[in-house]
Amino acid sequence: MSAPGRTFGEYGGRYVPETLIPALDELELGWREALADPAFRDELEALGRDYGGRPTPLTLAERFAPGKRVYLKREDLLHTGAHKLNNALGQAVLARRLGKRRIVAETGAGQHGVASATVCARFGFDCVVYMGSEDMRRQAPNVERMGLLGAEVRPVEFGTKTLKEATSEAIRDWITNVETTHYLIGSCVGPAPYPKIVGELQAVIGREAREQILASEGRLPEVAVACVGGGSNAIGLFAGFLDDSSVRLVGVEAAGAASLGTGRAGVLHGSRSSLLADEDGQVLDAHSISAGLDYPGVGPEHAFLRDTGRAEYVGAGDEEALAAFRRLAETEGIIPALEASHALAKALEFDEELILVCLSGRGDKDLAEVLSR
Repeated sequence: MSAPGRTFGEYGGRYVPETLIPALDELELGWREALADPAFRDELEALGRDYGGRPTPLTLAERFAPGKRVYLKREDLLHTGAHKLNNALGQAVLARRLGKRRIVAETGAGQHGVASATVCARFGFDCVVYMGSEDMRRQAPNVERMGLLGAEVRPVEFGTKTLKEATSEAIRDWITNVETTHYLIGSCVGPAPYPKIVGELQAVIGREAREQILASEGRLPEVAVACVGGGSNAIGLFAGFLDDSSVRLVGVEAAGAASLGTGRAGVLHGSRSSLLADEDGQVLDAHSISAGLDYPGVGPEHAFLRDTGRAEYVGAGDEEALAAFRRLAETEGIIPALEASHALAKALEFDEELILVCLSGRGDKDLAEVLSR
């Protein structure tokens, strides 16, 4: 095992088998070279614009929160229906530069799986997606979409049958096939350099939102809020405001998966962060109505932002999220993902008047779960 390269205070690093170190070194070098290449940036910007639909709009939700000015950063309107495409497009271009034409991915809510299958169809890559069987039940429409896009979806039948186990299986596949395969990780988790790569690819959310709210309001938001599972949409939103001390940054975890609120430092899936674990370091089960938040860990940058006090993290329960889901649908004609509904629920509670919410995805995938309750 190796643990160099911590990039977020005491968090991050590489806690992986030695067999993966060359692949991670190759990935880090490839990423640095890509960032220094104007052609890479130009291609990524063009793909985001012409294929993904960027920039995504900023919508004032006037009826959702009377007496406040709540703006929604509409990542639900990105191609495939969630912010996950920002990361998948960037990593696909990077994988092509590295000569890797087989992609392996994990997914919980199915949105990262759909985004991965989408970019593999676009680039002509082979795609294998690992998904817990419980999540496959909850997110059946996305399973069907992945198959239609040409991906092989492999069910994971052990443990909680959710995202944690799917990630473990994806990593096992990557270890076995590391010479030909790129692991397209879906959030700002995993061994270095993945958290940095995913964070930089999602930072477009915050850059756009900053420009848009200044154009609309002439000032920055008082609060920027996003849901946190692994935390990539939140890292992306926060990136636009990290240097603005006047902007309160709030991440909203599922109450039953509050690795930042109730967790402890430990190692999960290749990096050191905050996670749900017992005194012996054994990882505990997480729970959320939202498959995308049902994860016992979190990206290391979030743990760092919590410890430094730059961001704060709160929990929202299933019923709070369901109420916000229905409220946005009934007052604005927008059906949000259950993940984003956790952030919407807390936005209603803030004392501040000007609030920016990352609407990370749309809720088509969640209708069966919501309507069954």
